[in-house]
Amino acid sequence: MERRLTFGSRTKALPPAARTVARVACVASILALFACGVVAGLARFGVAVPRHALSNASWHGVLVLPIFFGAVVSLERAVALGGGRHLFAPVAVALAGLMLLAGMPTGLAQAVLLAGATLALASASGLLLRHAELHLMVLALGVLSWWFGDLIWLLTDAPLLAVPGWLAFLVLTIAAERLELTRLRPTRPHARALFVTIVVTMLLSVSAAVPAPEPALRWFAASLLALAAWLTRYDIARVTVRQRGLTRFIAVCLLSGYGWLALSGALGLAGAWNVSHPWHDAALHALTLGFVISMALGHAPIVLPAVARIRVRYGPVFYLPLIALHATLAVRVAGALMNDFALRRAGAVGNAVALALFVAVMATSALAARNEARLVAHGR
Repeated sequence: MERRLTFGSRTKALPPAARTVARVACVASILALFACGVVAGLARFGVAVPRHALSNASWHGVLVLPIFFGAVVSLERAVALGGGRHLFAPVAVALAGLMLLAGMPTGLAQAVLLAGATLALASASGLLLRHAELHLMVLALGVLSWWFGDLIWLLTDAPLLAVPGWLAFLVLTIAAERLELTRLRPTRPHARALFVTIVVTMLLSVSAAVPAPEPALRWFAASLLALAAWLTRYDIARVTVRQRGLTRFIAVCLLSGYGWLALSGALGLAGAWNVSHPWHDAALHALTLGFVISMALGHAPIVLPAVARIRVRYGPVFYLPLIALHATLAVRVAGALMNDFALRRAGAVGNAVALALFVAVMATSALAARNEARLVAHGR
């Protein structure tokens, strides 16, 4: 079964009770923010949503990319490092999202978000200084990309200019974790050199996206396509997909996600990363839903018990939301490619349904695991 390798010392800067309260409050806030982000996305398609969600439709991308994913990644890392002071990063990020939804000054929310990313960057940098590993360097560079995107948003008040940095954060975070697991199936030096070249290309393209967006975004797309090829070739998921149970499910999520990552890169080479391009929605959501969310679905049964202390029982039913996500995303992408708004809208609604289905599956599996534990405790 796949496992995550964690480095770093644990800290007890906060009492156990305070760490538990902070973790639970952070998890609840993150889930609420994600739900608001999804509903805000539906509002952009003219779907009937609550009035408050409609007023926050413009925050869809911000709520999902730097806030939801930023909070999730920093919370997972904080828990892996033992909580304590590391929990301040996800708490700050979640607070920034709540401030946006509450209608507080945008500049204040931007500053709090940047502060959260700064704390996460400090944790990642400290970990790298203690353990000079390539995957930890890529993780730190991913957090730096997130921080850079937050800074761009604060300075320009234009979230679209920050999107490349936010996306690089997600892509590099996943790539670093997959690189870490290649130690279980060692790669040749030239493969690691190619990986480094891809990462450097991505970072350079992100840094040039504001002054020279046209060439920079095409280089960004090329790095996505190259990374998809690298992961497909060298990821241990090629081996674990032949196993069974949760291990195989994770591999299926990853390998299918690499297909969407490749499509996102290919569309970007055709100019789709330009926000005015008719295929922009297809490229963006092939990456965020097809690649990032697919990975999240695969690792949720592992991450949730670690972060929220909630056991889940894996079963074949976990494939249902994954299949639904891919099917509805295919509809959405087809709608974008054919310039068919109704089809794209139907796909977007289907995406939301697939995510809701996954939440239902996770909740049901958690209840099943809880009941199973009770029966075992009573000797039945």
